[in-house]
Amino acid sequence: MKFFIIAMLIAIVASLGSGLFYLSKDGQGSPRVLKSLQIRVALSAVLLLALLASYFLGWLGPLPGS
Repeated sequence: MKFFIIAMLIAIVASLGSGLFYLSKDGQGSPRVLKSLQIRVALSAVLLLALLASYFLGWLGPLPGS
């Protein structure tokens, strides 16, 4: 599960970086900028749903001592 979370976070940051690159290269309103934003939002939603599901299934829990 740790690998999945880290991979998703890296993919989200990569999508954010590509959006910044396309924004500086193509300008505002470019289809590539919008596509990059859509991908980033979708990845974030998948990560959130996966974290919620893994918490309710008992795969993740609160940190010890919390």
